[in-house]
Amino acid sequence: MLAAGNAQAAGFLLREQSVAGMGNAFAGATAGAEDPSYSFYNPAGLTMHYGTKLSANATAIVGNVEGYDAVGPNGAYTSEMSHPVDKAVLPSVAVSHQINNRLSAGLSLNAPFGLITDYSQNWAGANHGTESKLNTYDLTPMLAYRATCNLSFGAGLVVQYVSATLKNGALYHIHPAYYTNAKLKGDTTDIGYTIGALYELTDNTRFGISYRSQINHKLKGDITFAKQTGALGLVNQDISAKLTTPALLSMGAYHDINDKWSVMAEIQKTYWSSFDDLTIKGNKKAVISQTNESWKDVWFYSIGASYRVNDQWKLRAGLAFDQTPVNDYTRTPRIPDSDRIWYSGGVEYKFDDSLTLNAGYTYIRAEHSKVNLQATGWDASRGALSAKYKGNIHLFGLSANYNF
Repeated sequence: MLAAGNAQAAGFLLREQSVAGMGNAFAGATAGAEDPSYSFYNPAGLTMHYGTKLSANATAIVGNVEGYDAVGPNGAYTSEMSHPVDKAVLPSVAVSHQINNRLSAGLSLNAPFGLITDYSQNWAGANHGTESKLNTYDLTPMLAYRATCNLSFGAGLVVQYVSATLKNGALYHIHPAYYTNAKLKGDTTDIGYTIGALYELTDNTRFGISYRSQINHKLKGDITFAKQTGALGLVNQDISAKLTTPALLSMGAYHDINDKWSVMAEIQKTYWSSFDDLTIKGNKKAVISQTNESWKDVWFYSIGASYRVNDQWKLRAGLAFDQTPVNDYTRTPRIPDSDRIWYSGGVEYKFDDSLTLNAGYTYIRAEHSKVNLQATGWDASRGALSAKYKGNIHLFGLSANYNF
């Protein structure tokens, strides 16, 4: 009961699967289909591509988040936690191939959920988490069919691999209180699906809708301690935990006003209510930790515009509002999340009919957030914790699209 600490294994959605889409704050992502990377948002858009195309994307995520005024058990105090959200690079690759006039195929590799937070082992909330890493990798083969001149359908099989590493302090000796370090590791591979439809009202206007299923995982791994004691249950052992990555429902619109200007909009619902709690089981399936998460379903809204300077250059801009799934009374230092506003811009350069490059930048302004955990229930062993957070996130993206 004292071992697992706040061992939650929930990621947050990483939308950055297309640098071109990021330039418009992902407005119109389900309807845009500008290159194969958009197939992550709607597989039906594959029918918009001719021949064989490759899209390679990379986005650097630079968090500038600061925690401060953390008060933990026994009056432990940390005045400042500098940059607990680590930097990361998010890659993605997508390929499309036109089989005939009606049928197209695609294959993508994405990392749609992820988490990296890192604190000092001696900070006031160490019992609630010192390091959290969650990685997911999706391999998605897809098919798209043009049913009529205006209507296309698409579907794909999502093979998702998840790995998680969580570290935290754990009470090793009660009187006086001494702490050891706990490390939990686990992984698994499971399967979901994605479906979508694309309707081209005219040559200049199209609408898209897509659904990406939740995937139910059962991670298996182990927990180890720097110091073990059977008296407090701190024993190295195998563990398991269930994790559901949420379903996504997206709707988008894209419209060319004229040869120069295009506008787009997007709305997406993420079904985070599937992440209600996290239960860690050890040897003989005994529950060694349970964390109430009570996350909620949330919405993402975005609008964008593009301007074609000439046949080679295109400029992009977008604005978005992104709700957090985290409730104020269950927020933890592993994911000190809050509502965010996105300010995006991008530029596209077309070398020739074969090669196109995109660059994008997004500034995400996050609202201030607070952690206020009470020493009750399963948190009694970890102790009360209060802390404050503020910050922002910078996204830098580059992509190359090649037509064979």
